[in-house]
Amino acid sequence: MTRPLIMGAVAYAPKVVTIWEGFKEYFRRHDFEFDFILYSNYERQVEAQFDGTLDIAWNSPLAWVRAQRMALARGQTVRAVAMRDTDCDLTSVLVVRSDSAVVASGGLSGLHGKTIGFGALDSPQANLIPRDHLRTQGLLAGRDYTARRFDLLSGKHGDHIGGERDAAQALMAGEIDAAWMIDGNHLAFSREGVLPAGATRIVARTGAYDHCNFTASPDAPTDAVDRFVGLLSDMAWDDPDVRPLLELEGLKAWRSGRTSGYALLARAVDDEKFYDAKGNILAADYRY
Repeated sequence: MTRPLIMGAVAYAPKVVTIWEGFKEYFRRHDFEFDFILYSNYERQVEAQFDGTLDIAWNSPLAWVRAQRMALARGQTVRAVAMRDTDCDLTSVLVVRSDSAVVASGGLSGLHGKTIGFGALDSPQANLIPRDHLRTQGLLAGRDYTARRFDLLSGKHGDHIGGERDAAQALMAGEIDAAWMIDGNHLAFSREGVLPAGATRIVARTGAYDHCNFTASPDAPTDAVDRFVGLLSDMAWDDPDVRPLLELEGLKAWRSGRTSGYALLARAVDDEKFYDAKGNILAADYRY
């Protein structure tokens, strides 16, 4: 029997099992041997890319940054080989209540002395990039504003979005003055009623960044990875057997992997001292 291509994925929600079992059947229909291993956190998954366990990993943007740093420190190479159309050019937004004094003041000056809600410690979109954005605007936590972190399910790099949802609820309850979230979640929370229509305003937006990618491990078999990427690219939105999988995974089409969209996060990782240049974990209160 042909050795399967082994992929790692993080089980941030029950639907993850359904998604990858579906992908496994899709690959099998195309005579491609594929299997997956689920991890409880991205740190273990990234490390498994360097001990021969995984050929490829469905990595968060933060996991990509760590994998790239670990590879460079070892004189090896990892490759971002594919990503979703929805992974490209995202932004995070800082949201306040529509009646907030922050809105009346205009700009970010109204945030001085306020309490700002962030997502999980390891969330690229709701903690690392937002903190870095405020820093570039001259605002530091503990000096200019109070940071309140909604630290749920550490190790999953904010994929579960629970911290963002909790921050949004705290905002509407008047417990905090502003909350960071990825732009798509601002819209989703409005549809859910967590942030009622017209009840919030955006007062800041980060620069654009990319999200997840399939990362090929240093020793991954090139032919198998290429076949994997080719089969992903062949997944068509109008195929009734494929569309449910794409919907569950939140995309309409797979794109080639790119790394140009991780510069903001790489800077934030350094500024927040989350990883060092070799991918070692520096964040003292990070538990996964």
